[in-house]
Amino acid sequence: MSANLDWISLSLVPGLGLSGFWRLIDHFQSPAAVIRASRKDLLCVKGIREGQISGLFERIEVVVRGERELLRLNAAGASAIAFEDPRYPALLKELPDPPPVLYVRGRMELLGLPSVAIVGSRAATAYGRRTAYSLANNLANSSLTVVSGLALGIDAESHAGALSGKGSTVAILGCGLDVVYPRQNAKLYKQIAEHGLLVSEYPLGTPPEGFRFPARNRIIAGLSLGVVVVEAAKRSGSLITAQIALDCGREVFAVPGQVDSCKSEGAHWLLKQGAKLVQNVGDIIEELGIKGATGEKGGVVEAEINTSALEPEAQHLLDKLDTYPIVRESLLEQVGLAPGRFSELLLILELEGLVEILPGDKVRKRV
Repeated sequence: MSANLDWISLSLVPGLGLSGFWRLIDHFQSPAAVIRASRKDLLCVKGIREGQISGLFERIEVVVRGERELLRLNAAGASAIAFEDPRYPALLKELPDPPPVLYVRGRMELLGLPSVAIVGSRAATAYGRRTAYSLANNLANSSLTVVSGLALGIDAESHAGALSGKGSTVAILGCGLDVVYPRQNAKLYKQIAEHGLLVSEYPLGTPPEGFRFPARNRIIAGLSLGVVVVEAAKRSGSLITAQIALDCGREVFAVPGQVDSCKSEGAHWLLKQGAKLVQNVGDIIEELGIKGATGEKGGVVEAEINTSALEPEAQHLLDKLDTYPIVRESLLEQVGLAPGRFSELLLILELEGLVEILPGDKVRKRV
């Protein structure tokens, strides 16, 4: 077996889990040795239960499962990078529980380039979305790769901003590479696959279950030189990402928001704990000490949002709006769309940062 296949095969053993995987590696020193080990030797490993290793007793099936996954990856235009592969990111190995295998699709060379993570709220404000887009755009133009989690809100804006710049972006998924989640980001998913890099620690077909996303956050932090929190509530997964970054000795940055905004309470808490305040990309680059990178010294400059790629119906809807709020029902009557299609297009425009949804069921073009 090839080294990559050994790692893939062992990582796919049902019931073994991440902690069980690394306990066995610590004891036997290699996946190949684990797969060859007898039941008696496996049960001698401290902290290992029989239920965790029962899947190892059928050695042929262990290997076949790994070979089958490699074939599926090849058919999907994806690849696997095992822990001992030279392409495996050195920074990620500093995690206490690194993923044994990274499944990737896109530009693998991005894993070896300096990167900064941007994370934040899914239900971001217009201010948060604009700021994330602008920071990512300027980081990309400063030759830095932007890492995020392909969620709605801050993540999506960060990926889009980076793609609109001169650099690129890496999306860490909480599901298999072939699963597009959330569906609203399908277009962005495709763009990242073509121009950036999709990364997952999970095999193809793995569904986006809730417990996988905190695990995904450690990869976001582990891949990056620093983590920027744009908007986060008090109990936000972004704060988990920030804590992991601190535990790994990485820099943590936070963007201040309105003092009375619940969406910025987490970011403000980080600032009180000593996170670096970000007003512009230069703050990030200077703190990280990255040679050859340049950042804007002014405030957070809003990058121009490209509307040329909008669907005709979405553009028509946008053209009906200005900065003065209008009731949704009145707007629906003006554009003459079916209610379901109207809601879908309005959501797309909101996620693109082009419109704002206001209290009282009102809408306006983004200021």
